Amino acid sequence: MADTRPILFFDSGVGGLSVLEPTARLLPHAPLVYVADSAGFPYGTRSEAEIAARVPALLGRLAERYDPRLIVIACNTASTIALQHVRAALDVPIVGTVPAIKPAAEQSRTRVIGVLGTEATVRQPYVDDLAQRFAGDCTVLRYGSAALVALAEAALGGEAPDLAALRGELDGLFAQPGGDRLDTIVNACTHFPLLEDALAAAAPHPVAFVDGGPGIARRVRHLTEGQAWPDQPLPGRAVFTQRTARTDALAPALARYGLTSIESL
Repeated sequence: MADTRPILFFDSGVGGLSVLEPTARLLPHAPLVYVADSAGFPYGTRSEAEIAARVPALLGRLAERYDPRLIVIACNTASTIALQHVRAALDVPIVGTVPAIKPAAEQSRTRVIGVLGTEATVRQPYVDDLAQRFAGDCTVLRYGSAALVALAEAALGGEAPDLAALRGELDGLFAQPGGDRLDTIVNACTHFPLLEDALAAAAPHPVAFVDGGPGIARRVRHLTEGQAWPDQPLPGRAVFTQRTARTDALAPALARYGLTSIESL
């Protein structure tokens, strides 16, 4: 019998679409609900205490409303701060998003990698642990950027990224000691893959970008293996915690990801 319970993706904004997209490719019949906490956006400049309290409470409400079979916290900041709180509070499988430092270290030839995320993410001890465990022989440069989050949100709405602004943000990595040898950047914010082509064009020399989206998609497929899905794909739903004219204007872009209706929480 078909099971119409959705996979629910949660982010502070639209960055989690970079995680939803590879999951939808692997599981084309999976019902999808995408939630953006537009009322709390952006998370990268909020305190850890705020995020640790806000995210489990919101996901509790969302779990009651949408009865998801699995929740993906498609936000590095929320995952590194609130993942354990959410798992303790909800009886639903939870998949988090963490910086893809391991695959970046595996492919780096110069042994200099960058971690580009929000300020809240790059300062987390969790990032220290990942760097020590998987990139111990690498120089790991970090830079937190709130501006790139805003640029990614604008880009999804159709605004062309300002290459000069992108260069200025990338200088936060490349201008550090060792930055001239940097060959791999971890997009440690799910917003940043939405800007990947523009970031590559703005970089001072060729560099590879790595993000966790494909790995998360494979994890979701594994956790849902053997489960029933609808016979035909169902329309996806986008949910905003604060619906405004700006969020409604994203409708054409959201439709490209299969999210054909917009709701408010």
